[in-house]
Amino acid sequence: MLVHEDAAAPRVYSQNATATAERSSQARKLRVHRTSTVSTDQFPAFELEMNGTCSLNPQSLPVSTDREFYLFAKRVMDIVGALIALVIFSPVMLVAAVLVKLTDGGSLFYSQTRVGLNGREFRCLKFRSMVVDADKYHVHLSSHNSHSDSRTFKIPNDPRVTWIGRILRRSSIDEMPQLLNVLRGEMSLVGPRPALPREVQGYTWQDLRRLEVKPGLTCTWQVSGRSRLSFPEQLALDLEYIENQSLWIDLKLIAKTVPAVLSADGAY
Repeated sequence: MLVHEDAAAPRVYSQNATATAERSSQARKLRVHRTSTVSTDQFPAFELEMNGTCSLNPQSLPVSTDREFYLFAKRVMDIVGALIALVIFSPVMLVAAVLVKLTDGGSLFYSQTRVGLNGREFRCLKFRSMVVDADKYHVHLSSHNSHSDSRTFKIPNDPRVTWIGRILRRSSIDEMPQLLNVLRGEMSLVGPRPALPREVQGYTWQDLRRLEVKPGLTCTWQVSGRSRLSFPEQLALDLEYIENQSLWIDLKLIAKTVPAVLSADGAY
Protein backbone atom coordinates (compact mmCIF):
# COMPACT_ATOMS: atom_id res chain seq x y z
CA MET A 1 0.00 0.00 0.00
CA LEU A 2 1.43 3.39 -1.02
CA VAL A 3 0.82 6.93 0.17
CA HIS A 4 0.45 9.30 -2.79
CA GLU A 5 0.44 13.07 -2.86
CA ASP A 6 -3.04 14.47 -3.33
CA ALA A 7 -2.17 17.48 -5.46
CA ALA A 8 -0.98 17.14 -9.02
CA ALA A 9 2.73 17.85 -9.33
CA PRO A 10 3.54 21.23 -10.88
CA ARG A 11 5.33 21.33 -14.22
CA VAL A 12 7.34 24.55 -13.80
CA TYR A 13 11.05 23.81 -13.56
CA SER A 14 12.91 27.12 -13.37
CA GLN A 15 12.74 30.46 -11.62
CA ASN A 16 13.50 32.31 -14.88
CA ALA A 17 11.92 29.83 -17.25
CA THR A 18 8.79 27.75 -17.60
CA ALA A 19 9.67 24.12 -18.27
CA THR A 20 7.27 21.40 -19.31
CA ALA A 21 8.06 17.77 -19.92
CA GLU A 22 6.42 16.70 -23.15
CA ARG A 23 6.50 13.33 -24.92
CA SER A 24 7.21 13.06 -28.62
CA SER A 25 6.97 9.91 -30.72
CA GLN A 26 10.67 9.24 -30.18
CA ALA A 27 11.59 10.57 -26.76
CA ARG A 28 10.57 12.80 -23.92
CA LYS A 29 12.79 15.79 -23.29
CA LEU A 30 12.84 18.85 -21.09
CA ARG A 31 11.76 21.96 -22.94
CA VAL A 32 12.45 25.30 -21.30
CA HIS A 33 10.31 28.17 -22.58
CA ARG A 34 12.08 31.46 -22.00
CA THR A 35 10.21 34.19 -20.13
CA SER A 36 13.22 36.48 -19.83
CA THR A 37 16.36 37.18 -21.82
CA VAL A 38 18.89 34.55 -20.80
CA SER A 39 22.14 33.76 -22.57
CA THR A 40 22.68 30.05 -23.17
CA ASP A 41 26.41 30.46 -23.81
CA GLN A 42 27.13 29.50 -20.21
CA PHE A 43 24.93 26.44 -20.38
CA PRO A 44 26.08 24.13 -23.22
CA ALA A 45 23.48 21.51 -22.24
CA PHE A 46 20.72 23.81 -23.55
CA GLU A 47 20.39 24.80 -27.19
CA LEU A 48 18.35 27.74 -28.44
CA GLU A 49 15.74 26.92 -31.07
CA MET A 50 14.12 29.15 -33.70
CA ASN A 51 10.75 29.13 -31.93
CA GLY A 52 12.15 30.88 -28.87
CA THR A 53 12.49 27.80 -26.71
CA CYS A 54 15.45 26.08 -25.16
CA SER A 55 15.68 22.32 -25.13
CA LEU A 56 18.04 19.94 -23.41
CA ASN A 57 20.74 18.95 -25.87
CA PRO A 58 22.19 15.51 -25.02
CA GLN A 59 24.94 16.02 -27.61
CA SER A 60 26.54 18.76 -25.51
CA LEU A 61 26.38 17.09 -22.10
CA PRO A 62 29.71 16.52 -20.32
CA VAL A 63 30.87 13.04 -21.30
CA SER A 64 33.49 10.49 -20.38
CA THR A 65 35.93 9.10 -22.96
CA ASP A 66 33.31 6.68 -24.28
CA ARG A 67 29.92 7.81 -23.01
CA GLU A 68 27.97 5.01 -24.65
CA PHE A 69 30.12 2.36 -22.99
CA TYR A 70 29.99 4.22 -19.69
CA LEU A 71 26.20 4.47 -19.70
CA PHE A 72 25.86 0.81 -20.66
CA ALA A 73 28.30 -0.33 -17.97
CA LYS A 74 26.67 1.98 -15.42
CA ARG A 75 23.24 0.49 -16.18
CA VAL A 76 24.61 -3.04 -15.79
CA MET A 77 26.20 -2.03 -12.49
CA ASP A 78 22.90 -0.49 -11.35
CA ILE A 79 20.90 -3.65 -12.10
CA VAL A 80 23.43 -6.08 -10.61
CA GLY A 81 24.13 -3.86 -7.60
CA ALA A 82 20.45 -3.26 -6.85
CA LEU A 83 19.62 -6.97 -7.07
CA ILE A 84 22.50 -7.92 -4.78
CA ALA A 85 21.57 -5.19 -2.29
CA LEU A 86 17.91 -6.28 -2.25
CA VAL A 87 18.95 -9.86 -1.48
CA ILE A 88 21.44 -8.87 1.24
CA PHE A 89 19.24 -6.28 2.93
CA SER A 90 15.87 -8.00 2.51
CA PRO A 91 15.83 -9.15 6.20
CA VAL A 92 16.55 -5.57 7.32
CA MET A 93 13.83 -4.23 5.06
CA LEU A 94 11.36 -6.80 6.37
CA VAL A 95 12.01 -5.78 9.98
CA ALA A 96 11.74 -2.09 9.04
CA ALA A 97 8.40 -2.71 7.31
CA VAL A 98 6.99 -4.52 10.35
CA LEU A 99 8.11 -1.76 12.75
CA VAL A 100 6.67 0.99 10.53
CA LYS A 101 3.33 -0.82 10.41
CA LEU A 102 3.25 -1.50 14.16
CA THR A 103 4.07 2.13 15.03
CA ASP A 104 0.75 3.65 13.96
CA GLY A 105 -0.92 1.18 11.60
CA GLY A 106 -0.34 3.43 8.61
CA SER A 107 1.06 2.50 5.20
CA LEU A 108 4.51 0.92 4.88
CA PHE A 109 5.73 3.03 1.99
CA TYR A 110 5.69 6.70 1.08
CA SER A 111 5.50 7.38 -2.66
CA GLN A 112 6.42 10.91 -3.69
CA THR A 113 6.77 12.68 -7.02
CA ARG A 114 10.39 13.53 -7.81
CA VAL A 115 12.09 15.05 -10.86
CA GLY A 116 14.55 12.85 -12.70
CA LEU A 117 16.59 12.73 -15.91
CA ASN A 118 15.71 15.51 -18.39
CA GLY A 119 12.84 16.68 -16.17
CA ARG A 120 10.89 13.40 -16.20
CA GLU A 121 8.79 12.99 -13.08
CA PHE A 122 8.57 9.62 -11.34
CA ARG A 123 7.29 8.13 -8.10
CA CYS A 124 10.16 7.80 -5.63
CA LEU A 125 9.73 5.11 -2.96
CA LYS A 126 10.71 5.26 0.70
CA PHE A 127 9.75 3.55 3.91
CA ARG A 128 7.35 5.95 5.61
CA SER A 129 9.27 7.74 8.36
CA MET A 130 6.70 10.41 9.23
CA VAL A 131 3.22 10.47 10.67
CA VAL A 132 0.28 9.88 8.36
CA ASP A 133 -0.58 12.96 6.23
CA ALA A 134 2.71 14.64 7.15
CA ASP A 135 2.65 16.73 3.94
CA LYS A 136 -0.30 18.72 5.29
CA TYR A 137 1.93 20.22 7.97
CA HIS A 138 4.76 21.24 5.63
CA VAL A 139 3.54 24.82 5.18
CA HIS A 140 3.48 25.35 8.96
CA LEU A 141 7.11 24.23 9.30
CA SER A 142 8.67 26.15 6.41
CA SER A 143 10.04 28.81 8.76
CA HIS A 144 12.07 26.12 10.57
CA ASN A 145 14.09 25.18 7.48
CA SER A 146 17.72 24.70 8.56
CA HIS A 147 18.83 25.78 5.06
CA SER A 148 18.63 29.49 4.31
CA ASP A 149 18.14 28.57 0.64
CA SER A 150 14.49 27.75 -0.10
CA ARG A 151 15.52 25.36 -2.89
CA THR A 152 15.99 22.68 -0.23
CA PHE A 153 14.03 21.94 2.94
CA LYS A 154 15.52 20.20 5.99
CA ILE A 155 14.60 20.27 9.68
CA PRO A 156 17.05 18.60 12.11
CA ASN A 157 14.30 17.65 14.59
CA ASP A 158 11.25 17.44 12.38
CA PRO A 159 8.25 16.86 14.72
CA ARG A 160 6.49 14.83 12.01
CA VAL A 161 9.09 12.06 12.13
CA THR A 162 8.10 8.97 14.16
CA TRP A 163 10.45 7.21 16.58
CA ILE A 164 11.14 4.41 14.13
CA GLY A 165 11.41 6.99 11.36
CA ARG A 166 14.34 8.65 13.13
CA ILE A 167 16.17 5.32 13.25
CA LEU A 168 15.40 4.60 9.62
CA ARG A 169 16.57 8.04 8.53
CA ARG A 170 19.83 8.04 10.49
CA SER A 171 20.68 4.62 9.10
CA SER A 172 19.36 5.46 5.59
CA ILE A 173 17.21 2.31 5.72
CA ASP A 174 14.21 4.45 4.75
CA GLU A 175 15.72 4.89 1.28
CA MET A 176 16.29 1.19 0.56
CA PRO A 177 13.00 0.85 -1.41
CA GLN A 178 14.60 3.19 -3.97
CA LEU A 179 16.55 0.14 -5.13
CA LEU A 180 13.30 -0.67 -6.96
CA ASN A 181 13.49 2.75 -8.64
CA VAL A 182 17.01 1.82 -9.74
CA LEU A 183 15.81 -1.48 -11.24
CA ARG A 184 13.04 0.39 -13.10
CA GLY A 185 15.64 2.72 -14.62
CA GLU A 186 14.28 5.86 -12.95
CA MET A 187 17.32 6.21 -10.70
CA SER A 188 20.93 5.08 -10.57
CA LEU A 189 23.07 3.88 -7.68
CA VAL A 190 25.15 7.05 -8.05
CA GLY A 191 23.87 10.48 -9.07
CA PRO A 192 22.45 13.72 -7.62
CA ARG A 193 19.66 13.10 -5.15
CA PRO A 194 16.19 13.44 -6.77
CA ALA A 195 14.56 16.81 -6.18
CA LEU A 196 10.94 17.65 -5.44
CA PRO A 197 8.97 19.55 -8.12
CA ARG A 198 8.50 22.49 -5.71
CA GLU A 199 12.29 22.64 -5.24
CA VAL A 200 12.94 22.53 -9.00
CA GLN A 201 10.50 25.44 -9.42
CA GLY A 202 13.13 27.63 -7.79
CA TYR A 203 16.06 26.35 -9.87
CA THR A 204 18.19 28.75 -11.88
CA TRP A 205 19.62 27.83 -15.27
CA GLN A 206 22.76 26.56 -13.60
CA ASP A 207 20.77 24.45 -11.13
CA LEU A 208 18.94 22.74 -14.01
CA ARG A 209 22.15 20.96 -14.94
CA ARG A 210 21.40 18.53 -12.12
CA LEU A 211 18.73 17.08 -14.42
CA GLU A 212 21.30 16.08 -17.05
CA VAL A 213 21.85 12.70 -15.37
CA LYS A 214 19.70 10.18 -13.55
CA PRO A 215 19.22 10.90 -9.85
CA GLY A 216 20.97 8.47 -7.54
CA LEU A 217 20.87 6.73 -4.18
CA THR A 218 24.19 8.27 -3.25
CA CYS A 219 26.31 11.14 -4.51
CA THR A 220 29.36 13.19 -3.62
CA TRP A 221 27.66 15.38 -1.01
CA GLN A 222 25.91 12.36 0.52
CA VAL A 223 29.35 11.15 1.62
CA SER A 224 30.62 14.65 2.46
CA GLY A 225 28.26 15.92 5.15
CA ARG A 226 24.83 15.25 3.63
CA SER A 227 22.17 17.63 4.97
CA ARG A 228 24.76 19.78 6.77
CA LEU A 229 25.82 21.18 3.40
CA SER A 230 24.00 24.18 1.93
CA PHE A 231 22.32 23.86 -1.45
CA PRO A 232 25.08 25.83 -3.29
CA GLU A 233 27.63 23.41 -1.79
CA GLN A 234 25.52 20.42 -2.81
CA LEU A 235 25.10 21.86 -6.31
CA ALA A 236 28.84 22.45 -6.74
CA LEU A 237 29.58 18.84 -5.82
CA ASP A 238 26.81 17.54 -8.11
CA LEU A 239 28.13 19.55 -11.07
CA GLU A 240 31.67 18.34 -10.37
CA TYR A 241 30.37 14.78 -10.52
CA ILE A 242 28.40 15.40 -13.74
CA GLU A 243 31.46 16.87 -15.45
CA ASN A 244 33.77 14.02 -14.38
CA GLN A 245 31.56 10.93 -14.49
CA SER A 246 33.34 7.58 -14.70
CA LEU A 247 32.88 4.05 -13.42
CA TRP A 248 35.87 4.53 -11.13
CA ILE A 249 34.26 7.58 -9.50
CA ASP A 250 30.96 5.72 -9.16
CA LEU A 251 32.67 2.77 -7.47
CA LYS A 252 34.56 5.09 -5.11
CA LEU A 253 31.36 6.89 -4.09
CA ILE A 254 29.58 3.58 -3.46
CA ALA A 255 32.51 2.46 -1.27
CA LYS A 256 32.48 5.76 0.65
CA THR A 257 28.73 5.49 1.21
CA VAL A 258 29.12 2.59 3.66
CA PRO A 259 31.19 4.49 6.29
CA ALA A 260 29.11 7.64 5.67
CA VAL A 261 25.91 5.75 6.49
CA LEU A 262 27.45 4.10 9.54
CA SER A 263 28.65 7.45 10.90
CA ALA A 264 25.21 9.05 10.29
CA ASP A 265 27.01 12.36 9.70
CA GLY A 266 24.46 14.96 8.56
CA ALA A 267 21.61 12.44 8.53
CA TYR A 268 18.25 13.62 9.89
